Amino acid sequence: MIRILQVTILFFSIIIAAAVISISAEDESIYEILKENGLPLGIFPKGVTEFNFDSKTGRFSVYLKQSCDAKYETELRYDVNVTGTIGYSHVADLSGISAQELFLWFPVKGIRVDVPSSGLIYFDVGVIHKQYSLSLFDTPRDCFAVRRENEVQASMSSLYQVDETTGRNII
Repeated sequence: MIRILQVTILFFSIIIAAAVISISAEDESIYEILKENGLPLGIFPKGVTEFNFDSKTGRFSVYLKQSCDAKYETELRYDVNVTGTIGYSHVADLSGISAQELFLWFPVKGIRVDVPSSGLIYFDVGVIHKQYSLSLFDTPRDCFAVRRENEVQASMSSLYQVDETTGRNII
């Protein structure tokens, strides 16, 4: 009888310990994880609705309400789902973030903080590494909804009228 009681107490102790561990992991925000890994909080915008993080592998997924653009020195576009691998002072295997250069959008494949005292952060956009001031990413930025192509066309159509005599669009 005593043996059954000991096993029961041990079983419930393990369940309670597992619940406490999972609650503390869930309470940790993506911004705290970034800070613990030597990364600035502002590499993700405001509006993160959910995230998953595997502390063993560093793999993460960040979910936003909608695709959006955030203005830094240039614009960054965030997809609804951003994934990658967090390591100390870098993010690798990144997908879901694009950086604008002139009028083109380039996928950001990785982010690396140089020696923190240098005050620089690098975005790997394929053939080049974009260098920014680390201070630009101190705090999460507001992120504004991305207008889809059909929404842009619909808003532009109100600017155009059809000339009945020529059958051409006029502004």
